[in-house]
Amino acid sequence: MTLFHIPDPMPGDIAAADAIETVIVPRARDLGDFEVRRALPSAQRQMVGPFIFFDQFGPVLMKAGQGMDVRPHPHIGLSTVSWLFDGTIQHKDSLGFDQSIKPGELNWMTAGKGIVHSERSLPQDRLIERKVYGTQSWVALPKHHEETAPGFEHIDKAALPLLEDKNRSVRVIAGSIFGSKSPVKTHSDLFYAEVILQAGGKLPLPTEHVERGIYVVEGEIEVAGDVFAAGRLLVFHPRDPIVITSSKGARFMMLGGEPMDGPRYIWWNFVSSSKEKIEAAKEDWKNARFAIVPGDDKEFIPLPAV
Repeated sequence: MTLFHIPDPMPGDIAAADAIETVIVPRARDLGDFEVRRALPSAQRQMVGPFIFFDQFGPVLMKAGQGMDVRPHPHIGLSTVSWLFDGTIQHKDSLGFDQSIKPGELNWMTAGKGIVHSERSLPQDRLIERKVYGTQSWVALPKHHEETAPGFEHIDKAALPLLEDKNRSVRVIAGSIFGSKSPVKTHSDLFYAEVILQAGGKLPLPTEHVERGIYVVEGEIEVAGDVFAAGRLLVFHPRDPIVITSSKGARFMMLGGEPMDGPRYIWWNFVSSSKEKIEAAKEDWKNARFAIVPGDDKEFIPLPAV
């Protein structure tokens, strides 16, 4: 499907300083074999729509013998969204799902009342040098879905809508944007997409959702004449018509949706509208009351001390 049907707003009406509510520079964390940049939550902003957590990991060139090993750990009250630009990761969870993810594919895991999962490099990948690069985000669940049964969906690349023309492409990962909808089941009104602009490309930011953000993965973008480099999360004021351009080319993620139905508490891997539910989850993990991950039950990440 092409993007030619998307109208551009008139340029020059809104200065970037007026259009942008917040610019977040992610804090970097060294996890040994690779670096993670965390844009959400931040001191400036906890959520953009239902997105309460956003990490970029890599790019990193892993040597033979190296691997990603995120040991089994629990979640409640959220959905995890894994998206890769390079590499392969193996997901296993306490429901019994055992699913690798490659670039352009989507792993969407809904924790609901509780799930445990691990993410590791495949054994065959550890034998060779390869790049690992991607994002992981968490989507907070609405109050009436926080106790839903856990679930998992893997969506192949071919099933995710791709909108493109000569110098821009939009892959719709979750929710709906530009009139196209991802097949993955979500519990709130949201949008999540990967955008690639070639040099000279431009794309309007849709106005139908109240909360909207852009995370610049590679290259640089311009908004009303101001330039923003990679590693920036831009959060926009509601309803302002905005055009994103790139003179040199860029890759970025569009994310957001409707505001959540109240504040959320976040502690370690737990998200909830209730402090009591988080305390209960802490006790459940400490006392081994979560289900195990079949085929990956020899290790786990202990509950943090603080």
